Amino acid sequence: MGKKTRAAFYGLLLMLFGVCLGGCSDLVLFHARGPVGSYERFLIIMAIGLMLIVVLPAIVLAFWFARKYRASNTKAAYTPKWSYSGKIDLAIWLVPLAIVVALSYLTWTGTFKMDPYKPIETGIKPVRIDVISLDWKWLFIYPDQGIAVVNEVVFPTKVPLSFRLTSETVMTSFFIPQLGSQIYAMAGMQTRLHLMADRPGVYAGQNQEFSGPGYADMHFKAVAVSPEQFRAWVEKVKRSPEKLDLVRYGVLTKPTMGDPVIYFSSVHPGLFEHVLKRYMGWMGKKRGMGRMNKGSDPVKSGGAEGD
Repeated sequence: MGKKTRAAFYGLLLMLFGVCLGGCSDLVLFHARGPVGSYERFLIIMAIGLMLIVVLPAIVLAFWFARKYRASNTKAAYTPKWSYSGKIDLAIWLVPLAIVVALSYLTWTGTFKMDPYKPIETGIKPVRIDVISLDWKWLFIYPDQGIAVVNEVVFPTKVPLSFRLTSETVMTSFFIPQLGSQIYAMAGMQTRLHLMADRPGVYAGQNQEFSGPGYADMHFKAVAVSPEQFRAWVEKVKRSPEKLDLVRYGVLTKPTMGDPVIYFSSVHPGLFEHVLKRYMGWMGKKRGMGRMNKGSDPVKSGGAEGD
């Protein structure tokens, strides 16, 4: 291969490499806007970096060996009886072992540090937000403010957010990539999530779990504003003519796609608990069946008639 041909080949490789990385600027995971997202970005970069310790040398050596030991290179050492190298054997065991240990440490510490159920300690009272997943929209309830919003969640910057999540229908996955921590919302179950935004902005929120025909458009806006702007926004929502009672909620539960943002100036008391408990009846039935089974067979139950 001549010098010009080799230079053209390397130039083509660099161009292809640049094209492959051209979309990386749109990876919102690497544009974190909160402490949780920032730590998760750190974990991703560290994991990639540690794994590249093995991947990059392997790629480079594959090209280097092919070039050095080509048939036309008569100066390369020819040792057909070579079979073992203690240094190579040590490297191929110790390097992967060190990488596994480092990844294990990061995973272990990160799992506890970034537990989604763990509150973010800042000394500031968190904003409580209840999230109900619907077909195919998101309902956000602010129990302390007595308001609710469809497909938009607004919160103050540098203030912890305490989410409770459940689903009216099938399982979905709540995710604001730039703030971090994806978590599931499931019918009859409550999950928790704690996040915080450290700067103002409008961030994309989405459902990451396939949940039917409207899944692709099940997005919402996560808007981080100053505390003063948040209070003004709350007052704006309280002036809305819409009221979220059980009848209006029943209309919301009907499957629809591409719903606009809707503000509700009031919410039926305990709506989140109402939705949650409505799908938990099976638990009581299961306990009741257990008592019946125990009572129907005194031998198996040891004569006991209760729990």
